Amino acid sequence: MVKPGRPGAAKAKKGPLKGSGGKQRRSLEGKGPTPKAEDRTWHPAGKRKIAQDRLTEARERFGKTGSKAPQKTVRRGKDSDNEIINGRNSVLEALRTNVPATTLYIASRVEFDDRVKETLSLATKKGIAILEIMRPEMDRLCGENSVHQGIALAVPPYAYSHPLELLDAVEARGQTPLFVALDGVTDPRNLGAIIRSAAAFGGHGIIVPQRRSVGVTAAAWKTSAGAAARLPVAMASNLNQAIKNFKERGVFVIGLDGDGDMSLPQIDIADRPLLIVVGSEGKGLSRLVTENCDVIVSIPIGTATESLNAGIATSITLYEIAMRRLALVGTR
Repeated sequence: MVKPGRPGAAKAKKGPLKGSGGKQRRSLEGKGPTPKAEDRTWHPAGKRKIAQDRLTEARERFGKTGSKAPQKTVRRGKDSDNEIINGRNSVLEALRTNVPATTLYIASRVEFDDRVKETLSLATKKGIAILEIMRPEMDRLCGENSVHQGIALAVPPYAYSHPLELLDAVEARGQTPLFVALDGVTDPRNLGAIIRSAAAFGGHGIIVPQRRSVGVTAAAWKTSAGAAARLPVAMASNLNQAIKNFKERGVFVIGLDGDGDMSLPQIDIADRPLLIVVGSEGKGLSRLVTENCDVIVSIPIGTATESLNAGIATSITLYEIAMRRLALVGTR
């Protein structure tokens, strides 16, 4: 028998124990439904919603009233083929020169200077989707070492034509064909410069081989200053076969090389359908391409200069042909 007052008396007490008073039941009830992700300001989805709201407000402030760009869902992944133009001057120049674009990216809390304001206005007018993203995502999009200045533009893959389709179109219009083909040119800035020169001096198109050659990239778009939107570029699966096909159609093929058979001022075939083939600055024309050309032409330069790059050499040749064609028209 346990006597009162002795240690252990409370442990031996029987009867109902003191309850929680519903405390545990209320704790299980929680605090109500879980808010949506976009309604939680600390959640990434919530941050995106806040950023999008700020961007919408900026677009309404700097864009043309009543001309909002349609909202689009943009998916970006490792397999995306889009080219990225970044930097305030580069993006603005691209939009001014009608470079086709799918999305304009603005970094969160970017400083709105005049260039950004005009960029937003142009993108809105052109119906380009505008997305505001966080700085780390912008760094990943443009590359860690790029100076994007908080702005970037996505350019879709270029839609190449077929070389013979371009030739058919020119002949159907009753024009004298003038094309440029690139052999081993890998610098996109050279391609952009050649596109720009061809557009300026009456060229009808550019031909690039499918392998070991530059394509129409963001850098080429930028250097062409919008000419790539007007002058078509064709891709040949085999450049030598394309040259042969052009020769079969009556096109005279000129190869540019420092050790040419004749000097550029000596040519007198400007009135004929022409295909100018230019090689890389280092290796020049390949052996098979050289053999398939009708004539190899060199540009006379000073002895102090070893060679000209592909863009400059093509521009000089196109100018010479354009001037001769213009002179021929004047004598008729």
